[in-house]
Amino acid sequence: MNYEDQLYQVAIRYYESGETQEQIAQRMHLTRWKVGRMLAEARQAGIVRIEVLHPRSRVHLLERSLKERFGLRDAIVVAAGSTNDPEQLRDRVAAAGADHLIALRPAPRLIGVSWGRTLDRLAGELTPGWARGVNVVQINGALSRSRRPTTAHSMASLIAHHGGGTATLLPAPAILEQERTRAVLESDRAVSDVLDLATRADVFLFSPGGMSSDSVLVDSGQIDADDIARLARAGAVGDVLGRFIDAEGRIVDPGLDGRTLGLSLDVLRAAPTSIALVSGEAKHAVCRAAVLSRVCNVLITDDQSATYLLDTATMEAV
Repeated sequence: MNYEDQLYQVAIRYYESGETQEQIAQRMHLTRWKVGRMLAEARQAGIVRIEVLHPRSRVHLLERSLKERFGLRDAIVVAAGSTNDPEQLRDRVAAAGADHLIALRPAPRLIGVSWGRTLDRLAGELTPGWARGVNVVQINGALSRSRRPTTAHSMASLIAHHGGGTATLLPAPAILEQERTRAVLESDRAVSDVLDLATRADVFLFSPGGMSSDSVLVDSGQIDADDIARLARAGAVGDVLGRFIDAEGRIVDPGLDGRTLGLSLDVLRAAPTSIALVSGEAKHAVCRAAVLSRVCNVLITDDQSATYLLDTATMEAV
């Protein structure tokens, strides 16, 4: 073993295996002083790179590249650093979403929101007084059809309450059993008035869902794991507002879409500000579909997802 290999072994044992300098010294027949010197040398030689990142650190080069490549109005990219934990990535993207919402100028008067875990965490990042007189309206159904209730209504209410406004809730599930049931509900004023208000939102806020059996749509009983598998076989890469789309952003199952209650994706495409929050490898495909089909013009994501978008765009251009 040459000296450089020794530096590598010492660094691996200390930084990745969690061994103490004393343990390394005993196992590699070195002095503790020598181990300390070798760790310092490993850093100087570039074998070890220590990265300290603030949870809200942003990658501005990727942001500029996303805007230029995809024609986005804005892009916010948070640094994942060394974490591969989906929950930590979701937290960072949600925090960046809250920061972006607070910084919007002019401040929105009416925000249309979907629901899900990422938006739950975004709402938790907003403090009382983050805005004044900001009203919130739900843009797709959210009532649970299972015994496990969604947090959609409390999330919308929290955003509105902390923003000094009110929340207008949509009293219906996202996906109905029959298309005629959806049509009847949408003709009822309790629902139609909410949807009409939603179309007039200044800003839309949503998080696309992936093709996982633990998605919020499955948890809330809107669909089941068998539906997810069937939709995946049909080419679905995820959902936006409960509407399952393929890699090009096209509706995969018109029958299911006909039973889905809420705004159409064309409303998002026509909006002045439509913000998508996406994090993690499991949502790379639906993130790409959302960007390519222009259902969002503002993307808030992590640097790994941003790199994926740019790399796939480069490969397609070759």
